Amino acid sequence: MGGWAIAVHGGAGVDPNLPLHRQDDAKRFLTRCLDLGIHALRSNHSAIDVVELVVRELENDPLFNSGRGSALTEDGTVEMEASIMDGPKRRCGAVSGLVTVKNPISLARLVMDKSPHSYLAFSGAEKFARQQGVELVSNDYFITEGNVELLQLAKEANGIWLDRRVPVETCCASVETPLQMNSVPISVYAPETVGCVVVDSEGRCAAATSTGGLINKKVGRIGDSPLIGLGTYACDVCGVSCTGEGEAIIRGTLAREVAAVMEYKGLGLQEAVNYVIEERLDEGLAGLIAVSSNGEVACGFNTTGMFRGFATEDGFMEVAIW
Repeated sequence: MGGWAIAVHGGAGVDPNLPLHRQDDAKRFLTRCLDLGIHALRSNHSAIDVVELVVRELENDPLFNSGRGSALTEDGTVEMEASIMDGPKRRCGAVSGLVTVKNPISLARLVMDKSPHSYLAFSGAEKFARQQGVELVSNDYFITEGNVELLQLAKEANGIWLDRRVPVETCCASVETPLQMNSVPISVYAPETVGCVVVDSEGRCAAATSTGGLINKKVGRIGDSPLIGLGTYACDVCGVSCTGEGEAIIRGTLAREVAAVMEYKGLGLQEAVNYVIEERLDEGLAGLIAVSSNGEVACGFNTTGMFRGFATEDGFMEVAIW
């Protein structure tokens, strides 16, 4: 085994003109999250415990789009979703439509550990949260002034039209056509997701993903993040967390595809990630982070940037955006 490894992300789809101070804020926060995970791994915490711990930290800070700071629906409310998966026995838990749960990822963990089900949503998930005694807050807690402004901008840009994706070649050209995600100019788009993948010193992989979804999404919309095998997947080979255009990730079963081509085509981790990004997204825009059971870490994206960070037991550490 190659030792432990950890990767985190704060979403794909980054405005090329993102101010330097915001880039620095994001890098500092990702570094803090990595340090938290590294300390836990060095203390021999399991992979599943570490991904939950790190994603809770990501949810608690409004910098990215999950938990506090989640994107707003068309009605100006927050509907959060998350999923978690433990690789060794492919156990999983997922939640959607949360409006009062402070840490969706921990409720997803409780669905996995304390319920007979794999997925709970909306009023049923909220009822389960009350039964489990998790911390609840008012929906206002999650709403930031910045996201209220983003919702207004998205409405002025004619909202989220998921069937009007912009081809990759157009988005990547430098150019006169404004860069877009989900048919909204990237300048008013917020990264959709946070996530963490870990392999611990025992070679156990885990993955966790949490999101507020799309700006101006329809009430009741469910994206890829809580869907096992799509936005999140872990098995005895690898752990994967995705971010980007949810509908494209759903169609491409992106997270499971990474594991599948490793299992059935014999590809290495980075090869598998590259293959999936190049061959399974059609015209969609997305990114992902991944770890393998032998201590490798990898990422891939076809957007201008993806907020991401990595660390391995041998001392490698990197935090990057572009």
